[in-house]
Amino acid sequence: MSHSSRKKLLSTIATGTFAALGILVSSTCLIAAAEKPVPTLRVGYINTTHHIPYVTAMEMGEKFKGSGVYLKKKIEKEKYELYSNGKKLANLDVILNKSGSETATMFAMKRLDLALASTTAIMSGIDKGTRVKMLCPTHVDGIGFVVPKNSPISTWEAFISYAKNAKRPIPVGYHSPTSAPKIILENALTNAGIKVTENPTNSSANVLLMDLKSTSNFIPALTSKQVEALVAPSPFPEVAQVKGVGKIVTDLRDLPPKGHWRNFPCCVMAAREETISDHPEQLAAMVKLMAASAEWCNAHRNEVAVISEKWMGTPAEAVKKSTIVYTIKPSKNWMKGIDTYMAMLNKLGDFTGRLAGKTLKNAKDLLFDFRFIPKS
Repeated sequence: MSHSSRKKLLSTIATGTFAALGILVSSTCLIAAAEKPVPTLRVGYINTTHHIPYVTAMEMGEKFKGSGVYLKKKIEKEKYELYSNGKKLANLDVILNKSGSETATMFAMKRLDLALASTTAIMSGIDKGTRVKMLCPTHVDGIGFVVPKNSPISTWEAFISYAKNAKRPIPVGYHSPTSAPKIILENALTNAGIKVTENPTNSSANVLLMDLKSTSNFIPALTSKQVEALVAPSPFPEVAQVKGVGKIVTDLRDLPPKGHWRNFPCCVMAAREETISDHPEQLAAMVKLMAASAEWCNAHRNEVAVISEKWMGTPAEAVKKSTIVYTIKPSKNWMKGIDTYMAMLNKLGDFTGRLAGKTLKNAKDLLFDFRFIPKS
């Protein structure tokens, strides 16, 4: 073989070798990319029917495949996998929180990535500097004002009259200082000319608002006469009524002024800004899943009642009586309600940080990231 022939042969071999190496490297990269582990997101919720769309998504699992997004159960109530169009997007570690305040604290500690909680709890966290944003509502309405079963009070007007004429502040319980039920009630009482306090030594007030710390303390506080009334999210007002220990005086959406509190913001799904930046595909799928689940829940009240009883021990009969409407759409009235919250919390001096002195108009960028809400 001539020198030129050998040179040509070596060149051909080298070219083939480099090409093979290129294919091997390319294949290795593709395999590595394909095998890249999906993220694990820590998702919080509270044992309330306000968060049933997420609970239902966990319970229904792959039955939601038709919506394009669904969860696959690994360990019930603890670990799930998030899928979109057959592709696994994330592992979910489920965390049960006691209240919106606890959720906000865990967000601040970076122990949650995504969670459902009251609007006001998330706003409070944002005010304190926690980098978190609301992605979508989860529902509207579904809050009740409850008194003991044998109480002579049967209307809102009767309670107002009772509070104004009482010789001591009337104790009224709530489950979280930043909860929507507490904020709405406080505003409605103030509008009715009722002096409100959280200081048990303030004898000049008409109503003493008491932090019961958890929704699990509602029934015990009512039966032990620790409180003479309480404001609570569904299903607790309905449970008190079904168990024969309490009666619902009014749904908070019916408080005066007429129509003002209807479709009012309560709970939302929120995420840390870091999670939004790092995992937009996963969050888009979660919001889409909440939309599909909300629609299903509104259309299947009896099935939702069964799911609630299984997950929360809530009597199905109580859940069927709920006035909750599930939705991920921030309607005009919903946004108006956020503005009311802003004004109310600033007036009460609850905002001292990033939201202090702000209105909805100049706080939208701090509060919301609605990019993941489906357009249709």
